Amino acid sequence: MKKAVVIVLDGVGIGNAPDAKLYNDEGSNTLGNIAKTLNGIELQNLEKLGLGKVVELNSFEREVVGCFGKMKEVSKGKDSTTGHWELGGLISEKQFPVYPNGFPEEIIEKFIRLNNLKGILGNKPASGTEIIQELGEEHIRTGYPIVYTSADSVFQIAAHEEVIPVERLYEICKVTREQVMIGEHAVGRIIARPFIGSNGNFTRTYRRKDFALEPNGDVIFDVLKKKNIKTIGIGKINDLYAYRNIDVQIKTKNNLDGILQTIDAIKAETEAYIMTNLVDFDMLYGHRNDVQGFYNALKEFDNYLPKILNSLNEEDLLFITADHGNDPTYPGTDHTRELVPILVYGKKAKQNVDLGLRETFADLAKTICEFYGVENNLAGKSFLREITL
Repeated sequence: MKKAVVIVLDGVGIGNAPDAKLYNDEGSNTLGNIAKTLNGIELQNLEKLGLGKVVELNSFEREVVGCFGKMKEVSKGKDSTTGHWELGGLISEKQFPVYPNGFPEEIIEKFIRLNNLKGILGNKPASGTEIIQELGEEHIRTGYPIVYTSADSVFQIAAHEEVIPVERLYEICKVTREQVMIGEHAVGRIIARPFIGSNGNFTRTYRRKDFALEPNGDVIFDVLKKKNIKTIGIGKINDLYAYRNIDVQIKTKNNLDGILQTIDAIKAETEAYIMTNLVDFDMLYGHRNDVQGFYNALKEFDNYLPKILNSLNEEDLLFITADHGNDPTYPGTDHTRELVPILVYGKKAKQNVDLGLRETFADLAKTICEFYGVENNLAGKSFLREITL
């Protein structure tokens, strides 16, 4: 009985990808540039797994007890959905649509008509926390939902819980997913963004809900489900894979909650596939160009890493990776097209093994399928034999 545990550090890239130029991301390096800006950073537990071997963090030499490498993305795009699908074994040939100038008139007209609305506010790329301060009062006065997007492939709908009840907001999102943002406009996610407050002092609530596009092929959850291996999604994982074939779906409030829920799941299960997304690196610090905040969040994870390792059984394997970069030192607030780390630890796994540069994120899913002895047609190439004794 054994578990594979994957923790995705959202946005934690380790240097521009070979094709970064196509995305205007040359020179991006989330971890490397944070380290440079802060004159070196120390993440001693991650370094023990080999993080310092794949990106320059400081001048220390640590004893390494994990396997380490880099992975590059083959899919078109640099968003969370694309990255997670590829980590799950599915390569996306087409980039999801983005709307740097807001949504076209015909989309907004259709959105208003099919949802029986009188109008909307916004319709532009914006920070979610800023747009509710800007338009919150007008929203309360008119009852119009606030529609906005970002550099990501998303259609976001913000509404005050006392103006548009949360269930009604979810209903609007469902209609938008199924009838509005379809075909060439099929964005990665429709996101309900409820908020509360008054007098220009508004805060978002934890009743956010994502309506994700379903993967257009098998991903690791589908393959493991066919073999009756229990699957557990923690945090944003459930939204990104559209809740498909995930047996236990656990919501999280923040990184620390996600870490603690992961430890609990590891201790509670004898055989399961556990996949966790820790989103704060990306959401709170990368998009806001907050270098120190990003490092503090990394330190928090690093401090809890020994507890995660100690909760593993003899046969378990832990994989730590990322879905894209989000360099807080880089111009703009968008994701960055970067290589991501792959760190592996198991009590029976090899130590200090360099896995090199993996040709696709999908190598992770392929490795986990081989770990469980499950035949599959997922993309990628397993590195299980390189990490197990």
